[in-house]
Amino acid sequence: MGTVDDYLETLDEPRRGVITALYAAAHDAVPDAEQGKGYGMPALVYRGKPLVSVMATASHLALYPFSGEIVGELADELAGFDASKGTIRFQPDAPLPTDLAVRIVEARKRQIDR
Repeated sequence: MGTVDDYLETLDEPRRGVITALYAAAHDAVPDAEQGKGYGMPALVYRGKPLVSVMATASHLALYPFSGEIVGELADELAGFDASKGTIRFQPDAPLPTDLAVRIVEARKRQIDR
């Protein structure tokens, strides 16, 4: 897979719109992030490390914060979403709130900055 933009072009609506909005919010929160890859997935990369990836599967959308620690820290806020150590799953018609996605990305940025 190529960059985030290349990936987004492969998606149909409403998945594309939801994922595009999350990537845009993440980039607004961390303007120094660049498109790249993280664990083989299109991702935003910050200081050479994967910051966040948002992908579609056949049954759901998922945000990958590349940190199980962050998922644990925000467990209360993630109630109602299918979250595991490194993945937060949701549906296009019930997307992850943008403000929560931004908090996840900001927490990941802080990890990378340490």
